Amino acid sequence: MTEEKMRYSDADLAEFKEIIINKMEKAKIDLELIKSAYMNDLNNGTDDTSPTFKAFEEGSETMSKEANSQLAIRQEKFLRDLKNALFRVENKTYGVCKVTGKLISKERLRVVPHATMSIEAKNLQR
Repeated sequence: MTEEKMRYSDADLAEFKEIIINKMEKAKIDLELIKSAYMNDLNNGTDDTSPTFKAFEEGSETMSKEANSQLAIRQEKFLRDLKNALFRVENKTYGVCKVTGKLISKERLRVVPHATMSIEAKNLQR
């Protein structure tokens, strides 16, 4: 009986699964946009054939590529965390704080579906 209290119901897990899948789909689209900007796949212009000096523009472009690279890395981590959350839904351990062992609030999980710690546990880390 205590085990049932330490996990969300199957109906709750189904709701969270839907939220996670929707976030994953959006994150995949965002990642592809970031990667295409990083790799300049959409650039078919003649910018690289112009003989003019463009030191400032090249520096800015390099910074932009670096920023997009960092965004892509962050987005890939987000996707990985969502996949892990989906795995926890499947094995019915989703929503249990890894520090306190208590259920993470539904409100928190709806906003941050890949959360593994409750607000209480996060505050203890400070």
